[in-house]
Amino acid sequence: MGYGAVGRGLYNPPVVKHRIFMSYHHGGDQAYYDAFSTKFHDTYDVIRDVSLDAEVESDDVEYVMRRIRENYITGSSCTIVLVGENTWRRKYLDWEIKATLDKEHGLIGAYLPSATRSPEGKLIVPGRLHDNIQSGFALFLSWQDLTAGAAQLERYVNDAKSHDRRLINNSRERQLRNN
Repeated sequence: MGYGAVGRGLYNPPVVKHRIFMSYHHGGDQAYYDAFSTKFHDTYDVIRDVSLDAEVESDDVEYVMRRIRENYITGSSCTIVLVGENTWRRKYLDWEIKATLDKEHGLIGAYLPSATRSPEGKLIVPGRLHDNIQSGFALFLSWQDLTAGAAQLERYVNDAKSHDRRLINNSRERQLRNN
């Protein structure tokens, strides 16, 4: 009986790439998504490269929410929200965060250099994300921390996935229009 690579202990099982859903404002933050996707394409299966504004042509909120859950959130383990200049204004970002919390997946917010600040200097983030940062469920990182390296990102994703689901705050009313 001959021995192949498996018999000599040389077999390495394929690396399983965790699926991450990216939520971001396509009109302003596409370059950051592209940079993230390029940097981590060997480590993660990054989901989301289509704007819901263009893809889902429906005013039926429940239909759109179902599409988000079924086509984007299901199968991922964590959502990363890129917080840029107009992120807080976008209704679909709120809906994607809501769908993530409904599925009890990990949640990470990452503020970009372009993120809007209040006159007092505080970052302005989507309300539902803010609620979950305050509750201790969501992580909130800088763009530099998020993209520091694959090993660090893996720690952040694992940390976000391990947070107590009882900390989820999904009580906010859905944002029904872009501000």
